Amino acid sequence: MTTHQSGPTHQTDASMGELVSRLSEEMSHLVRGEFELARLELTEKAKHTGKGAGVFGAAGLVALYGVGVLIASAILALALVLDAWLAALLVGVVLLAIAGIMALVGKKEVSEGAPMKPERATENIKRDVEAVKQHGRPTDHTARRTTP
Repeated sequence: MTTHQSGPTHQTDASMGELVSRLSEEMSHLVRGEFELARLELTEKAKHTGKGAGVFGAAGLVALYGVGVLIASAILALALVLDAWLAALLVGVVLLAIAGIMALVGKKEVSEGAPMKPERATENIKRDVEAVKQHGRPTDHTARRTTP
């Protein structure tokens, strides 16, 4: 008498190569799907950022007009105690002095930012190239990282 085992039968027809191929295909689909999701997400965020930038620009323009009105009112207020032309001249000179100071501060900041090249990163890359030439592995720069 022969006994026959009954129960779930598992098909093991798929070879290891086929399984790896399926896994690779599934991973490829998954990665493409994630990239598509990221693209859609970034597109949506870019739309909101663009709208926000437009609103900020409009706010800046309205603020500029507001500053103009405040300057005009300062001239009109000074015109109560001085001649109108003298009040306008005084306010103009004060504004030009403020602009000159701001320009000097801006020039100093720009000169501190020049030249526009990542000097520390360039040095680290040169060290890595030397280390690879001499020892075969790049060095770890995380410990040398400094804040500007």
